Amino acid sequence: MALYEHVFIARQDISSTQAEGLVEHFSQVLSDNGGQVVESEYWGLRTMAYKINKNRKGHYAFLRTDSPSEAVHEMERLMRLHDDVMRVLTIKVDEHEEGPSAVVLAKSSRDDRGGRGGRDRDRGDRGDRGDRGDRGDRGDRGDRGDRRPRD
Repeated sequence: MALYEHVFIARQDISSTQAEGLVEHFSQVLSDNGGQVVESEYWGLRTMAYKINKNRKGHYAFLRTDSPSEAVHEMERLMRLHDDVMRVLTIKVDEHEEGPSAVVLAKSSRDDRGGRGGRDRDRGDRGDRGDRGDRGDRGDRGDRGDRRPRD
């Protein structure tokens, strides 16, 4: 049997438990046709680079399988017929990488850092901004030249 990696994107309208149910459903399709799922990962609801079928987000799932090609073709056929699945990508690999995928590693390292744009993060050697210097009162700004009046 050959080794495969599959990624599929499900519609944003379904819940995360329904998306994980899709992973279980397609894993069962593979096992019914003589294959096995080595590992599965649910990557969560993620924003896509462009709209697909009027959806800006999608539930991403990742499967590592050891299956015959007939089982993979049947699973892909059923995925493409399923209303909730928007995109499918299957790649044949020589060997599976050990450990979690790069997406899960990046997500966990972001969680360790404290997320995006936290206000409590370390400001390094800058310290507090303090006084911004002599900026004047910024009065009428007559030095800007003639400007068109607002309506």
